Amino acid sequence: MQLDSNQISQILPHRYPFALVDRITDGEEGSWARGIKCVSVQEPVFQGHFPTYYVLPGVMIIEALAQVAAVAMLANPEQRGKIGFLGAVKNARFKRQVRPGDVMEMESRIVRTRGNFAFVEGRASVDGQLAATVELTLAFGSNETSDK
Repeated sequence: MQLDSNQISQILPHRYPFALVDRITDGEEGSWARGIKCVSVQEPVFQGHFPTYYVLPGVMIIEALAQVAAVAMLANPEQRGKIGFLGAVKNARFKRQVRPGDVMEMESRIVRTRGNFAFVEGRASVDGQLAATVELTLAFGSNETSDK
């Protein structure tokens, strides 16, 4: 599986400034995906984090890994049209700062699924150095609004 940003936007509902995956470089529907994020100093988050020392916030790394996992799940035609919601974050570890100019490489593996839930292990790295690891739970639901 290889997807560019236009193809990703057909799968995920995220849009600027929260579309955090630039490309999916490899993967298998329903099982795993590998993607990249090209970190730019022009991103709005750097206006406040931190104005004198730019560092991509850990929560943005976690969200990017969740988006990679969601692409793996939602690329399956049976899942199309659903939205992946972050349900839980466990054991997040940050080993290296991610800064403007870095290409963050991410891999998210679906460890198991149960009903509308996917249990994920994610890893992010820059230049071959581990930047972060995390365990995630994603819940998949309809993107239809309800007044109930």
